[in-house]
Parts: sequence; structure tokens; C-alpha cells
Amino acid sequence: MAKHPRKKQRTAKASGDAPGPANVQPLGSKVSLLDDSSKDDEERRLESMLFGTAYDPSSSKGKGVLVVSDEDDEDVDQRGEKELQNMLDTDLFFVDDAVGQRPDLDVQSEPDAEQSNDEDEDAWTGEEATRSTHENRSEKEGDDESQSDDEESEAEAPTASKRKGPAWTDPDDPSLQVSLAGEKRRRKLRDAATEDVVGGRDYERRLRRQFEKINPTPEWAAAARKKLRPTKAKRRRPSTSSASETDEDEALPDVLADAKGVLQQGRKANAIPQGILSIERLRDANLAAKSEGEVKAVQFHPSPEVPVLLVASADRRLRLFNINGHTNPHLQTVHIPELPVTTAMFHPGGTSILLTGPRPFYYTYDLMSGTTLRSPRGLWGTTFANTNPAAQDASMEICAFEPSGEVLAVAGRGGQIHLVDWQAGQGQVVGNVKMNSAVKSLWWATDGSGQLMTLGEDSEVYVWDVGERKCVKRWKDDGGFGSRLMQGDNAGRYLATGSRTGIVNVYGSEGVSPLGSNNPKPLKTLGNLTTAITSLRFNHNSQLLAIASNTKKDQMRMIHLPTLTAFSNWPTSSTPLGHVTSVDFSARSEYVAIGNNRGRVLLYQLKDFSAQ
Repeated sequence: MAKHPRKKQRTAKASGDAPGPANVQPLGSKVSLLDDSSKDDEERRLESMLFGTAYDPSSSKGKGVLVVSDEDDEDVDQRGEKELQNMLDTDLFFVDDAVGQRPDLDVQSEPDAEQSNDEDEDAWTGEEATRSTHENRSEKEGDDESQSDDEESEAEAPTASKRKGPAWTDPDDPSLQVSLAGEKRRRKLRDAATEDVVGGRDYERRLRRQFEKINPTPEWAAAARKKLRPTKAKRRRPSTSSASETDEDEALPDVLADAKGVLQQGRKANAIPQGILSIERLRDANLAAKSEGEVKAVQFHPSPEVPVLLVASADRRLRLFNINGHTNPHLQTVHIPELPVTTAMFHPGGTSILLTGPRPFYYTYDLMSGTTLRSPRGLWGTTFANTNPAAQDASMEICAFEPSGEVLAVAGRGGQIHLVDWQAGQGQVVGNVKMNSAVKSLWWATDGSGQLMTLGEDSEVYVWDVGERKCVKRWKDDGGFGSRLMQGDNAGRYLATGSRTGIVNVYGSEGVSPLGSNNPKPLKTLGNLTTAITSLRFNHNSQLLAIASNTKKDQMRMIHLPTLTAFSNWPTSSTPLGHVTSVDFSARSEYVAIGNNRGRVLLYQLKDFSAQ
């Protein structure tokens, strides 16, 4: 017959007794309920009156309880043998479950023990009894630990009871019946394939479980809760009230030190690690109003307080979106039939948007009034009706605003760069500078010096003093790989040039400053891409550089500028970039928007900047 699993019992123990073989009592030493020696004089007197038995005072009996072994030894006290000869087997062997103990039972000297429920086993051998004694010791230590844990949980119970309950409870929830198999979206809530209808409370519980599975508790929230909650070691010493109050006071300094939220605690600026980029994809920025053609330009508003993104596409429409990371609602659409927009940019002041293309005129959209204005005349003071092709250029695609927004530089024919007075509001050319080759890219220095840098078709970079209309420095891009794009950062520490072979040269401040060498060397030459570079963009604090090419699919890399290395974890082979046509960072680099040739603007969140 198979043995039943042994049951563990826990009984009260005298405080003065220590566990050991000397304190283990043999079987049969426990006083039975039917034992006459355990009755006092009052019980015997009542029995004699009710049942007519002889009254035998306890003074005539022996003192104490005789200890009888479970084995038939010859030296057993005859008095104890007579005492047990009329007892039932059920009184000799019983299991104490520690529930409803009788106060008149003497259990002070009885230690914890394990008894088998096997009916075929009559007694323990001496070896088994010794082994059980050692097991009792380990069980006693485990019981002590569990008892301390129980006391600790009881101490925590008042704290848990202080939590606020729900602000409102729907009385119809208990009577609600929801079918899980009837709708496809609810099938994931089932615990079994055959399960269908559940109650309202159970349905709510499963919804919470599914939400926590999809959106686990973020690390910053878990860390904040850990700081607000006293540690386990501190809860074990509640005896000193002053010490506990001090510990609770010291648990909140990081949260209450300033007015920033817990999301901003513990984050350091300029501390993006290399190799791994913490990035998360969000809902497409233009999902509310998708473009019907290739995205030509994307740009965030220059002010961090205005979360607006412009998207210009090949369908000759300008769309504005409010970027919140969730729904990204569509604000407005501006249709310009006369102008195929290829360049769209915010004015540095953030008050208007400039729209240009392969035409000798431009459009401006005023954000305050919501009106669109076409340039009244050409940049050279002539009307479009009397346009002379030899007198003015037919395109304004390559242009750039001076950081203050007072001057607009426009690339013309034959290496001409036209300087337009934008502050006067008339769009009139007030000066020109000329290169030796066709202009490929323009960039203004952001240090307030008013210097303009231009990149020519022959891979030469010119540094112009706009006030004096002269070139103060000229140098050739390292390698001369057919440079066609140039971009600098806001702090003036880096300058990047991209070529038609996919090579990107990153220069330091030496390439930007007019006092540097006339033959600056790049800090590093990046060869991560193999097709023509069409997009270069620095983030706001010069830690990231995005490089992309629209010639081939999924040609984009994110560069860690302090180490000039590419991030290895993004983009991956499954990132749906497509042919990247435009890239831009938000004002504080919380988001990066990526436009492609399918009319989509992918939106990603950079977690390293989301709390700054």
C-alpha cells in the first residue's frame, strides 16, 4: 500500500525548552481525554453523583503523568501499564491539527513532530526517531522564519489599508455579462479556448491584466515607488520611533527636491551612451491626413512650446500636425496649385513658413492669421509678367535663413548667392556673393557672427563675411568625393558634408571658424551608407547626427557624435523606413520625424530626451 504524505504539525512550545533529543517525549506520554488521572476532584465528585461510581480523590493517586514508551519493554512501570490497558487505539494515536486546542491539555513539553498516516506503520524505530528529531529542528527554524514574515505582513497590513479606494464604482458591473468569443478583439482575454461569457468584475480584471501585459510598469515609476516606500529592513525595526521617522523623511528627498516630475529624476543631460539607442516607434505623424505623394520636407517648429510639425509633399500641399505622441491631430492643410513645393521651412522666429520650389517666386504662410501670400515681385524688382530668363533665376529650391531671420540666402545660377532682406517684408535682393562653381548647399553659422558657408559642385567650401561681401576662408572637402550637401549643428562645434558616394565627413570647430587652417581634416569619415547623401540633420545639443539617402531603400543611420560611431540597434532590417526623403528632430529632440517616398512620416520617440 502506498504511503500517505506526512503531515507537519506545529504545537505550542514552552519558552524555556530548547529543541533537542532530551526533550523528545516517547509515544503514549500525552494524556488522553479519557484518562482518569487528568480529572480533578470536582469532576470525580460529579461522576460519582451522576453515574454511581466510587469517588476516588486525586490525593490517593500518583503525582504527575507516567511516561510510557511505544515499545513493549519489560521494565515499564506496572502502574502506567494498568493505566493504559483500558484505553482505545484512537486515544493512543491521533493527529493534532492545532485547531480548537483544549486548554486543559498539557502541551508545554511537546515539540513539533511529523506523524505518518499510514495504517501499516505501527511505530517508529530508533533510527527514524533520531532522523525525525533533526527534521524537527530544521522545521522549527523554518517555522520561526515564517512566523517573523507573518508578523512583518501584519505590520504592513495597516499601511495597505490606508490606500484610497476607487472614486466611483458602477453598480451594474456585477450583473454585466460579456461574451469573449463573440468579438475577435476579446478572444485574447480568454483563459481557455472554450470559455465565452464572464461577469463584469472578471472582465474588468482581465482587461487590467492584458493592459499590464502590453504596457508594463516603466522603470522610472518602479524606482519612484521604491523610494517612496520604506525598505524591508527598516520595517523590521519599528521599536525606535525616531529612527523610523528619520528613515521615512530620508526616502523622499529626490522626489521633493524640486518641481520636476519623477520622470525627470535621475536623468543627466549629455549622457547618451554609445552603441544602443533608446528609441520607440509611435503612431505616424501624418496618419490623420496622409500625403498622396512623396514627402519633400518635414520640420518641427523651432520653439519647444509649440509642438507643430509641417509636412510638405509632392501633391503641392502643406499639412500641419500637432505632435503629442499619441493621436497627432491634423491642424490644417494649405494647397498651392501653382508651386510644386520642394523646400519648406519655418522662419527662425516661428511666425511664418516659407515655401519654395523650381519657380522664380515663393509663398509664405502666416501662422498667426492663417493666410497664404505669394511674393509680389521677383527678387530683382521685376514683375513676373516681364520676366527675362537671363535677368533672374528660375528656381529658389536652395535657400537658408540667417539665425536671426533678417536675411535669406538663395542659391542662383553660376555660383551666385543672393542675399534677400527679409525683415523689410518686400523680399528684395540687397546683395550678392559669387562662387567659382554651382552652389549645392548653404548653411549659416549660429554663433552670431553672420558668416555664411556655401558648398560648391567642385567640393569646395567658402566662408563668407556677409557684411563685407567677401570670402574670408576657402578650403576643399577632404577626399573630394563629389560633395553635394552640407549641414552644421546649433552650437557651431560640428560641420558635416555628404557626397554622392555615401561618404560623410564630420569636421570640428576648425572647419567652421575662419581663423582655422585652410586645409582642415575631418574628425572622422563615415562610410555607413553607399548611395548619395540627401539628408543631414543634427539634434539640438549636438549628440546625434542623422544621415540618410533616398536613392536606396532603408538607407539611414543614426550617429553618436561624441564617439562618431553608428548605433547598432537601430534601424533594424524590420524598420519600415522605405526611401527616406527628409529627417528632422524636434526642438528638444524628444521626437524624430522621418518622411519617405510613400507619403508617410514615421515618428519615433527618443527616450533619452523625453524627460529633459
